[in-house]
Amino acid sequence: MSNSHSTKAALFYEYSPEDGDVFGRGRRERIEGLTCLYPNVITGLNFDQHANALADVEVIFATWGIPSFDDHHFDAMPNLKAVFYAAGNVKSFASPLIKRDIKLIGAWDVNAIPVAEMCLSQMLLSLRGYFRATRNYANLNTHEAKSFPRSGVFGETVGLIGLGKIGTRLRNLLAAFPIKVIAHDPFLTEKRAVELKVEPVSLNEIFERSLVISSHIPDLESTIGTLNGSHFKTMRDGATFINSGRGAQLVEEDLIRVLQGRPDITALLDVTFPEPPPSTSELWSLPNVVISPHIGGTVGDEAVRLADCMIDEYERWNAGKPLNYQITADVFHTMG
Repeated sequence: MSNSHSTKAALFYEYSPEDGDVFGRGRRERIEGLTCLYPNVITGLNFDQHANALADVEVIFATWGIPSFDDHHFDAMPNLKAVFYAAGNVKSFASPLIKRDIKLIGAWDVNAIPVAEMCLSQMLLSLRGYFRATRNYANLNTHEAKSFPRSGVFGETVGLIGLGKIGTRLRNLLAAFPIKVIAHDPFLTEKRAVELKVEPVSLNEIFERSLVISSHIPDLESTIGTLNGSHFKTMRDGATFINSGRGAQLVEEDLIRVLQGRPDITALLDVTFPEPPPSTSELWSLPNVVISPHIGGTVGDEAVRLADCMIDEYERWNAGKPLNYQITADVFHTMG
């Protein structure tokens, strides 16, 4: 590898710092200290203005808003060797890089931390009957609002659908509580189930046995519509369904029908399909639905954690050490 200070690098993104400045709080300066950094941030809109100055770029540091490169981008950057992506999902731009054997390293595992934390908070509140009780309280105005079975956080069963980065981090957070965790993932091996201390079960069992279900199904063509009415109608009395994955992985019309007839159950949806739902969607008006505007990911002060991960990976790459977060073709095809 070349000496780090002689490595030509550039920042690529088109992302408002309002939700957290990924390269703020000294992170951009740290990159400048490790590389010869091009002074301007490059976007899809200004690329052509700077293209003639990017021929020596070997490394890109990027976050949300990096364009999907085509031949004219690669022609302008013939020496590009690696892209360090300080964000999560790489689906929109990864393929051309991987096909050209340009290393792609992503902070998707670090970006899973806040999603798992949000799901944990929703699960703990759900186990106390919080969401059902609050909507009952608004109608009854008495403490009769909490007169239904509420298990609390002791020995209850929760179900995880998908044990990728987010599902795995959530399971590890749940280890701090006396909760039984069951899981469904078609790629879950017996060995990994033992390591994670989860009971592998069918998708139907997840809904039949869990008081809280958290879906982390990957966003793939093959998983669209995986969850439907046959699952939702078997939910336990007072159960909660949490979706922080993607909206297309469930049949929303089926969920709506079940929610209409089951005021005891709750749906907490940080994602829908489309986002946001149409103004005519009953998801907006059903009292047992809480929709949030896709807020589960990294935000605010958490953002620099993504940059730190990628800067550390750059130093490993520059030193010729194995990478921890490289997205190979095999990894990419399993990512949601």
